[in-house]
Amino acid sequence: RHVGLSEVDVEALEAARHVVPIVSVQNRYNLAERAAEPLLDHCARHGIGFIPWYPLLYGKLATEGSALTAAAARLGASPAQVALAWLLRRSPVMLPIPGTSKVRHLEENVAAAALTLTDEEFARLTDDVPAA
Repeated sequence: RHVGLSEVDVEALEAARHVVPIVSVQNRYNLAERAAEPLLDHCARHGIGFIPWYPLLYGKLATEGSALTAAAARLGASPAQVALAWLLRRSPVMLPIPGTSKVRHLEENVAAAALTLTDEEFARLTDDVPAA
């Protein structure tokens, strides 16, 4: 009844949609790895959920003076929270599901939904974070 796809491109998604309704796709996508942007935009146009796997690739990006740590400092948040807030702002069909084994991290991840990035912060993160 509900079909999702993983690691597809727009062409594969459209081929699958000719066979069965697709409700979501799951591709690797995060602040630094954005090869799936055309697919994400296509999903948004068609109301298809987009689940980024490995949404918190931020370790090497969270170095002192990086756009991510600067935004985190301005917002009083962790770099992980800012990375999640960026994903949530990026698209209305975005549904990040970061894995964790610690309640503290779960609470931190959920709190990211309450962060509001300004247009300037969003643009800075989008433009200034190097590809992984």
